[in-house]
Amino acid sequence: MTDPHQGDPELVLRVTRLSKTYATRVVDEVDWVLRPGRVHALLGGNGSGKSTLLKMIAGVVAPDPGGVIELGGVPHASVDYGPATAAAAGLRFVHQDLGLVDDLSLADNFALATGYPRTRLGGIDDRALARHVGAQLERRGLALDPRQPVRTLRPTERTLVAIARAFDGVDSESATLVLDEPTASLPVDEVAHLFATIRELRELGHSIVFVSHRLGEVAEIADDVTILRDGSVVGDGPISEFSEKRIVELIAGHTRDEAPARAAAPAASTSPVLSVRGLSAGPLRDLDLDVRPGEIVGVAGLVGSGRSSLLRGIFGDLRAAGTVSVDAALVANSTTGASVRAGIALVPEDRQRDAAYLDRPVWENLSAVILKRYRRLGRLSSRRERADAPAAMAEFRVRAPSAGVPLAALSGGNQQKVIVARWLRADPRVILLDEPTQGVDAVARDEIHVLIRGAAERGAAVVVVSSDLEELEQLSHRVIVLQGGRITDDLRGSDVRRETITHSMHETGA
Repeated sequence: MTDPHQGDPELVLRVTRLSKTYATRVVDEVDWVLRPGRVHALLGGNGSGKSTLLKMIAGVVAPDPGGVIELGGVPHASVDYGPATAAAAGLRFVHQDLGLVDDLSLADNFALATGYPRTRLGGIDDRALARHVGAQLERRGLALDPRQPVRTLRPTERTLVAIARAFDGVDSESATLVLDEPTASLPVDEVAHLFATIRELRELGHSIVFVSHRLGEVAEIADDVTILRDGSVVGDGPISEFSEKRIVELIAGHTRDEAPARAAAPAASTSPVLSVRGLSAGPLRDLDLDVRPGEIVGVAGLVGSGRSSLLRGIFGDLRAAGTVSVDAALVANSTTGASVRAGIALVPEDRQRDAAYLDRPVWENLSAVILKRYRRLGRLSSRRERADAPAAMAEFRVRAPSAGVPLAALSGGNQQKVIVARWLRADPRVILLDEPTQGVDAVARDEIHVLIRGAAERGAAVVVVSSDLEELEQLSHRVIVLQGGRITDDLRGSDVRRETITHSMHETGA
């Protein structure tokens, strides 16, 4: 049922008193306005209500009664709103997981969303589908073969294909694109390509809702910002009115502590904790690396440079040639078990696939690496595991209703702190971190950085791979830059800056 009172046709979207209650109220009478031809950042910590708000606007989660969602000047009572209404108004959503099927062609992925064209005899018209998808890709500046599988695409190409699919069949200049964490797994050069596409869409009159935890990107691309905390709007207006410090304080609900200055790098004469010689793994070729106690070494590089392969090769998770030593003792064989016994820890990039036991309680996730502490006469004491968990949660700033809830019930930032805590409880000598704050909010990011610095201060050697150059600048004593599987630069001191790292990553002939 459409509200009889006409709304403002100059607005793309307006929500009024929009709420959602599960066991508790997770979105609380939100008012929000989206204007045409603008990039509007929607920000908030994990659990702030962003995702629920967007799902209500998409029509896939039913709002509480009493709210109004207005699209293009037409108000709709919240209880009568659904996916068809959102789609008819030109709302298009690209979720963080993109929803693409890797083993299917680009054309098939389009058809899964929009349907297959048919021949006169009722069969699938593959040629018509390929022509149509090719035209849609070309319209978005993508020189891709509609018949190629999605798994062959680079990360940015995947995101741009998902955007092209979302806009398939949309001719109106008032179409709205909602991008949920589109840059979470993209390195800096790929982000620049995506932002160029977003700017083009804005110039064509489209409105963009941009969800991100990377505040530097928000400042670069957004025109307006809305900040949620505990389900309520706590900040709203042009991005020019919000400093990064103010945004973080609004997200957190308290004044942000100043980031500590980097500790002095260990003396070059200090014997290394980690020594890598002649490592060849994936694209890496004959790489040498030393990391000293208390040193945090950042790793930067473009797609295909070998960043993740470096960590996996050291840890024994990727077939490799060369040697790895910890405290001058050779890690005898290239297996993950040998690495763990030698005191090497790896926090992988994809925690949900490679590190998190989502259906198991928090206490089990926390103790997964240190089970030998809880064995007596060959039996595992789960009672002692559970008893120790609350103190570990407090030490590592893990926020959860209890240690007994499944890990899946925690926010992304708290899940990541559990994974980091799991390894730090084992007092590793070497800590390898791949995108340690990917997809977590600004507050959790700061807390994870505190944990990393603390481990280094206790004498661990730390290697951090990150596509967030601000993170590398804040954490690293030095940054190595990879190109084509080789170290082409080793930045130290005042050279550990975003601008210098970016230049080094793109420098040719290195």
